[in-house]
Amino acid sequence: MDRAELGKKIKEARLAKKMTQTEVVGNFITRNMLSQIESGVATPSLNTLEYLAGVLDIPVQTLIPDSRETQAETETDADKLQEAKQLFRSGEYDLCSQIVKTLEESRFSDEAGALNARCHFKMAVQAEKDGDYGKAAYLAQQADELADLGIYASRDIKTASALLLNRVAEKLTK
Repeated sequence: MDRAELGKKIKEARLAKKMTQTEVVGNFITRNMLSQIESGVATPSLNTLEYLAGVLDIPVQTLIPDSRETQAETETDADKLQEAKQLFRSGEYDLCSQIVKTLEESRFSDEAGALNARCHFKMAVQAEKDGDYGKAAYLAQQADELADLGIYASRDIKTASALLLNRVAEKLTK
């Protein structure tokens, strides 16, 4: 079960109980965290799943994916992430980005998103060097947006992307 499906199940259970997010979270998690879980942006811990199942009066097993399926997916996804990291180290940013995009719905989505932001930034820098300012601007904008996502959100990438966008904008207006 992916994050989006899990979030949908939790939200449906909450709405069926006619509860607000604030009523569900109590003092255990924040309302913002529940919102992120329900929208599929965040993955809850096992403790959080147990808490939510209890509050929503649903069996926790309905929220926990089959462990055999999850283990196989995790191993495959971990291999993909390792491959993407190697491609990044070797400067193959486009291939790296393609691989990490396949991990957007996996348990490695935060790591993949951070790596994808870095890939887009590196590709933007290369496009600027090549004089392809339109491509550089597009990739820098993508890097900026990707750098905001997940627990590895990066101000450094956002700042560097903004600076690159300014440089490119100046070159495009000349």
